[in-house]
Amino acid sequence: MNLADDDFTLFALPRRFALDVAELDAHRRTLQAQVHPDRFAAQGAAAQRVAMQWSVRVNEAYRRLRDPLQRAAYLCELAGVPVGLHDNTAMPPAFLLQQMQWREALAEADDAAAIEALDAEVAAAQRRMLDDLARQIDDEGDFAAAAGTVRALMFVARFRDDVARRLDALGQ
Repeated sequence: MNLADDDFTLFALPRRFALDVAELDAHRRTLQAQVHPDRFAAQGAAAQRVAMQWSVRVNEAYRRLRDPLQRAAYLCELAGVPVGLHDNTAMPPAFLLQQMQWREALAEADDAAAIEALDAEVAAAQRRMLDDLARQIDDEGDFAAAAGTVRALMFVARFRDDVARRLDALGQ
């Protein structure tokens, strides 16, 4: 193993958006068993520090690969197309209009049923966007389009967080 390996190499997985989560989990357990600092207790402090670095590296890679948006952003970066969340917030007009409509619907929703119906609509759109992301990355290799889809999905995820907070406020 090499600390500089990309996450997919570290976990012995293909560089693809679609991945087998059970396989990812199994690789994580195997790697953690290999690098856990307790295994190196008899080898001294230096060996334990290195093991701790490895343990942190495995955990960070696992979190990144486990989360679809982080995994997609990482794949874009590996392909030389950074998502640019902080300096590129441009969105297609149709997407911005949809966001405004959802925000208005959330503001106007007066009961949990209306908010849950909105959340179901947004969740369905999110699933379609994730399917688009898989196609853009795995089938087409269109990382520029994928980066735009990742940015859009970040907006959707934040909106769904707002919906969840609204439902929590209603005691749901």
